[in-house]
Amino acid sequence: MTGFGTRDSGFANPGPRIPNPDKKARMTNGSMTKAELVEEVSRVSDLTKKHSEVIVDTVFRSIIEALHRGEKIELRGFGSFRLRKREPRKGRNPKTGDKVDVPPKKVPYFKPGKELKELINRDPAAPAPAPSGQSNVPPDAMAV
Repeated sequence: MTGFGTRDSGFANPGPRIPNPDKKARMTNGSMTKAELVEEVSRVSDLTKKHSEVIVDTVFRSIIEALHRGEKIELRGFGSFRLRKREPRKGRNPKTGDKVDVPPKKVPYFKPGKELKELINRDPAAPAPAPSGQSNVPPDAMAV
């Protein structure tokens, strides 16, 4: 399978996934790679890595294509992707010092949503809030 920065490994799903504490620690030490994102989608959804890779690639490609068409992508509770237009300007070649014309361009921009900001900034010891429209109370506790 080829896709957005992928390689075809040819491996099938080996079966049940066992959490790897080393991988979890690596993800929190800076940045999450696309391969780690595919692994997480695979683990959480119980899909093969190939299927998870198709999902991740499709999401990325859809965002890129929408931005290319000049559309804004809004993911409620997560954030929005937009394009910002940069005007043409005069720049300077750092090596020679000569002035150069920098053409206008569009730059992708991500603006985090309110819920994402709150989730990132909340106290780690606090319980995670329920997704919008859901209660933190278990369903069997309501039957009293």
